Amino acid sequence: MDEAGIAAYLTATFDDVQSQGIEGWTFFFHGADRMMPFATLGTQDDAYDTASNLNRPSVFRLNIGVSRATYRTLFGHEAPIAGPNGFVETGHDFTTLDQLMPHPVYAPQSWVCVLNPSAATFEAVKPLLSEAYERAVRRQTKADEAAD
Repeated sequence: MDEAGIAAYLTATFDDVQSQGIEGWTFFFHGADRMMPFATLGTQDDAYDTASNLNRPSVFRLNIGVSRATYRTLFGHEAPIAGPNGFVETGHDFTTLDQLMPHPVYAPQSWVCVLNPSAATFEAVKPLLSEAYERAVRRQTKADEAAD
């Protein structure tokens, strides 16, 4: 699965998905307010996140914001806070391809990631993408209700 295929899946599968690209990153939101992304795709390192070495040729990372309960189910514990290098210390090699793992920076906020997911791995993360999208819909609904 490549970035374009993942982006197409997100926009075709879920209602009212908006995307915004900024400097090697694409953010996927529910609704036009773009409160908080439910998923992102990164194709290059930035000043704050070099753990996955995304500057390698053809390497990208899919990031997904799941619930704390789902994160604990996947990894057995909540993520620790970032260490002195700015990354969480989970014991994962954040440069490994095709492996679901905690996000190197945002794991404490229950984000997970996978670099260059294969078709089989992408099938396995589809329920996580659905959960992340539903969480975004609920956030937007609450915000809309509060604004009324």
